[in-house]
This record gives sequence, C-alpha cells and structure tokens, in this order.
Amino acid sequence: MAPIYRSLFCIILLSAIRISPLGGQPLPTRADSLRGRLTDLRTCYDVTMYSLDLRVDPTQKWLSGTCQIEMNIIRDHRKFQIDLVSTLTIREIRDEKGRRLDFDRHEDAVFVIWKKERQRGEHASVKITYEGHPLEARNPPWDGGFTWGKDKKGLPWVVVTCQGLGASSWWPNKDHQSDEPDSMQLAITVPPGLMDVSNGRLMETRTLEDGWLTYVWKIHHPINNYNVTINIGAYTHFRDWHINQDGDSLSLDYYVLPEDLAKARVQFKQVSPMLSCYESHFGAYPFPKDGFKLVQSPHPGMEHQSAIAYGNYFENGYRRKAATPEGKWFDYIIIHESTHEWFGNSVTSADIADMWIHESFGTYLEAVYVECLYGYEAACNYMSGKPQEVLYDRPVVGLYDVNQPGSRDMYPKGALMLHMLRHIVANDALWWTTLKSLSLRYRHSIVTYDDIIQHFNQSLDHDFTDFFTHYLKEVELPQLDLVIEKTGSTYALRYRWSGVPATFDIPVRVEIDGIGHLLKPATTWKVLAIPSRKKPDVEVDRNWFIQVNRSS
Repeated sequence: MAPIYRSLFCIILLSAIRISPLGGQPLPTRADSLRGRLTDLRTCYDVTMYSLDLRVDPTQKWLSGTCQIEMNIIRDHRKFQIDLVSTLTIREIRDEKGRRLDFDRHEDAVFVIWKKERQRGEHASVKITYEGHPLEARNPPWDGGFTWGKDKKGLPWVVVTCQGLGASSWWPNKDHQSDEPDSMQLAITVPPGLMDVSNGRLMETRTLEDGWLTYVWKIHHPINNYNVTINIGAYTHFRDWHINQDGDSLSLDYYVLPEDLAKARVQFKQVSPMLSCYESHFGAYPFPKDGFKLVQSPHPGMEHQSAIAYGNYFENGYRRKAATPEGKWFDYIIIHESTHEWFGNSVTSADIADMWIHESFGTYLEAVYVECLYGYEAACNYMSGKPQEVLYDRPVVGLYDVNQPGSRDMYPKGALMLHMLRHIVANDALWWTTLKSLSLRYRHSIVTYDDIIQHFNQSLDHDFTDFFTHYLKEVELPQLDLVIEKTGSTYALRYRWSGVPATFDIPVRVEIDGIGHLLKPATTWKVLAIPSRKKPDVEVDRNWFIQVNRSS
C-alpha cells in the first residue's frame, strides 16, 4: 500500500474493529473472526480459479453479474463458507450441474450447502449470481471501496481498492490470504466510450448489442484477493519493453488519461531501471505471463498485481513531498508499489496479522532502489528519514485469526529493522544472497512469521529470533545504556542492554573519537577502557535503530 507517514492507514484499516478503553487495544468482533479464522468450513476446499463476470454501471453505482469458483475438495463436507458483504444481494448459487443450492448468511459470511456430501479429491464449482451497490470509498486507498469519480472531461472514472476491507466487499470469494487461486479471469462490461483495465492479459474485447463493451482479462499466476482490481475510464494506452539480464523481454503497459500522456511517457521511464534493480537482488519479475502495468488512478496508489494503481501527479516524491532530499530523486508510488510484486504479491503472508512481510520489505526495498541508482551513502541518507515516522503505538505484528493487522509502524520500523540487520551481519554478499534466496524460495507462495524468521536464521547461520521478536512484537526499541566514567587519568565506557531478554546478543557499532568499535552488549554491564585523557565522544552508528540512554 501507499506511504507510511500518514496515520490514517491504521485508523482506516481497523475501522471495523471496536477499540478497548484499556490500552487502546482493538477488540475483535464476530465479523472479524468469520473473516480471519480458518474454520473447517473454509479449509475443506482449496480454490483453483475464480471467473468473475460483472457489469458495472457508473451512473447507478451498481454491480451485477456472476462469480464462478472452481475448487478441489480437501476434506469430506456438506457445508462450506464463502464471503460477500451483506449489502450485496445474492440472487442464487448453483453447482457445476446447474442445481440451485441452499445458503444462509451471518454477518458477511455465506454458508453454502451442497446437494450431497462432497468427497475428498473431487473437483467442484459454484456460480454465484449477485448484485447491488458496493461500498463507496471515502478516502481511498486506506478507506476501501469503490471510487465513482469523473475525469476532467466529465467522463466516468471508476476504480476499486480493498486491502484491509477485503475483496468480499465487491465479489464473492474465500476472503483469506492463505488461499490464492492458481489463476483467474475477469470479464468486465462497461458503458460505450470507456474501457476496463484489470490484472493479467487482455484476451478479448466484445461489443454487446446495447453498445456496452466487455473486456476479458486472464491472470496466469496465483493472486491474493485484495489485489484483484478494475479500473474503468477513458484511458489511452502505450507500451514499452524491459529486457532483463537474461535477455528476456517483459511488456510494460501504461494506461493514463489522454491529457497526461506526455507526462507519463517521461515519468514512467523510471520503471525499467527499477525492475533491473529488483531483479538483480530478488530474482526475475514474478509475473511475466501477465506483464507489468501502471494504471492511472484518482487515488495515490495501490499494489494491484500486474496492474499497479498510480496517482502520484507524475512527479517525484510522494505527491511532491519527501522526508529527505533523496526521497525526491524518484517517484515514490512507482517504486514502493512495485516492490510488492516481489514482497506481498509473490511472497504473501498467510494472515493479515503478518502484513509486515509485505510492508516492511516493501519499504526497505525503497532504499535498495536508491542504492542501486545512487549508491550506498544515498540509501543510508534516505533511511535516516524513517525514524521520525515511527509511532510506537502497537506491535508491528497484529492478532492472528481475526483479520487484524499490526501497527502502521510495519512500514518504517520494519524497514529500519531490516536495514539495521544488514549492518549487524556486516557481510553484503551474504545479506543479498539471503534476501534473494528468500524471494526465490517462497516465490508465488504463502508464508508465515516463522517461515521468514527461520529463513534468516538458517541463511545467516545465527539465531536472530530474539531480534525479530523485539522489533516486531514489542512496542519499544531495545535500549543501550552508555556511561562514560573517568578512571584515574583516563576514561572507560560502561554499556549494557536494557529491556531485552538475556539471550539478546545483538552487537552495536560505535565510533569513539572517530575510531570504529564493535560493542557486544549484554544485559549486565561491560566495560571498555579508553586510553584518553580527554572525555571521549561516543556516537552510535546511525544505521542502528535503537534507543540510547546516556549518563556520565
């Protein structure tokens, strides 16, 4: 998702969750449990494909159509759950033989009853016919839903964003990140003079008898539900190509409003160098069969897989703003949202509680891009603007099984954690190998918190469990206590960790009068003699994201 320095992110994403008066901790509702928990009614089947066929009427702000769900039966069952917001009306549900199925609804969960028990190993499908007014977004993309806008010519400009809110806000599906379909097809019908841009490849355009147009898109790779998108407008299209280090070509398709075409041709030249950077560090672009697209949107941006929403005014920074000078050297939305093609869209967290896997890596990859183009010092300078964005309000990891993410600190705090870990490792060849192998190992996969931590521990040949636990599951930073004492005619530096377990064995690089030292603090005091008659100047390396408590 878009930038980290707006507090609306956490507020909007948790809009459906009640807040406890004790410590401000969210209290999950029954609806949250129905969305977030993998009960037997959801794990009894595995989705293989969705086929969505929708007519979108911008004048009436109305959707109508069908969604067919192809599935493999994992466990014998008679009843199963899909998800669709209760404000959309289900007209009927039929099985693969055309038989009408009974169903009942609780909150936004739909419980479907087969004609007879389905057996493990079977392949089955249902087609859901539905319609209604989808939820309208008040502040997209953070407050999800449909944006029923108009362009400067007064023509309809319609987009959807639903991260956090959930894809079930506009189409029926198993709305949980742990079950991605292997592929998907979208057939979106729009009024004359408009077009739809969705994920994947445009396979066909049909003109109906009433003049409306159907755009058929095929997604050839697994996709998480909140990434599925439609963008309806009077777009113009142009294409470029990216050639990777192996000589393979990737289509770059751009859809913008006609009046912005010239600006887009210039601004979007940042895409190919960005792709080269990330491919060198994290492996080939994960969705080559679907290509890469940027689609102009009326909101800032969103990481919709292979069809990234772009609304950054065709300027660098984030809507003309940046925390550091280096932040204005690139277009934030192009770079940040594209990072998610590797972390978030390809490597996807199993539970929304671990959205840090998407956003911490996504934010850190901004600095990787800066380093690729402008060098190491520029990347460190860029990261120096991140600490001021940390709120220290809640843990980065959310609550599992109730559709609850953690703090928006998953962006800056998580990125600073990774940046610091690189400097703890102090071996760039090993660091980049670790990140690339992580991306390739879990390419097109669903991962858990433990998967990520175990990968780092194994690849780096060191147990960093305590390190990740503190930064991701605790609110405050580890505290380094420093005391400078005079000992006769010279000085000594006393140092220790505070607020961490005794097993927290993270070193800290400091400079003492301009000379580098690597301290290895423990939770008990250690002493470093300093052969100086002048009180020394002790500075902690700026790449260590810790709390420093000084006394003398």
